[in-house]
Amino acid sequence: MAFSLFKKKKITSFLTTDVHSHLLPGIDDGVKSFDESISIIQELQALGLKKIITTPHIIADYYPNTPEIIRGKLQELRQILTDENMDIQVEAAAEYQIDEGFMAMLESGQELLTFGEGFVLVETPFLNKPLFIDEALFKLKSLGYHPVLAHPERYIYLQEDYAEIKTLIDSNIHLQISLGSLAGYYSHKARKLAQYLIDHQWISFIGSDIHHSRHLEAYKKAHSSKYFEKCRQLFLYNNTL
Repeated sequence: MAFSLFKKKKITSFLTTDVHSHLLPGIDDGVKSFDESISIIQELQALGLKKIITTPHIIADYYPNTPEIIRGKLQELRQILTDENMDIQVEAAAEYQIDEGFMAMLESGQELLTFGEGFVLVETPFLNKPLFIDEALFKLKSLGYHPVLAHPERYIYLQEDYAEIKTLIDSNIHLQISLGSLAGYYSHKARKLAQYLIDHQWISFIGSDIHHSRHLEAYKKAHSSKYFEKCRQLFLYNNTL
């Protein structure tokens, strides 16, 4: 019987908190069941994570989630974790698409789901910069929130205009890269921009953005990237939450 003389190296992470995932089933394009959610959480816990802040999409025309819907699913997940004797903290915020629906939420003063000290995770369409992104980010800050732009390295309009990123940094917008980008999961351009952001020390958060097992594998693979090791030297908010 063939066997290996070498033990497979155990993957561990210096991160203790993940700030971006889609692990509440049935409310967006993330996991499809609680069983899938538990399986992924077990893998993340094995990597060394102590806390997961899961962030369902809120997109007016596709995923019109509310704080009540998200909190209800969170309570169900927490109960299952308790029943399974899994000692890991799970919280929920949201990933808000900057669209007309989000602008209406800001204008009407609706509750936003935040993490940490008022951080709000936002995203944009991948191809084009929204016309009102500057207005939305300014409004968030004027309301006392701290905007966090999810996976900027994956936006085509930023891949084609790095100067636009400097504008975001100068406007005190926090950036969160998807760790899978360092494994080349999304595209060569996404990996290149993620590396650029790390080199310039412009990221505030690392997120998994896990929706399913393929994302989990890319997340794990990225731990062997030299740029993940570079992240160890950065100030990241993950481990302060």
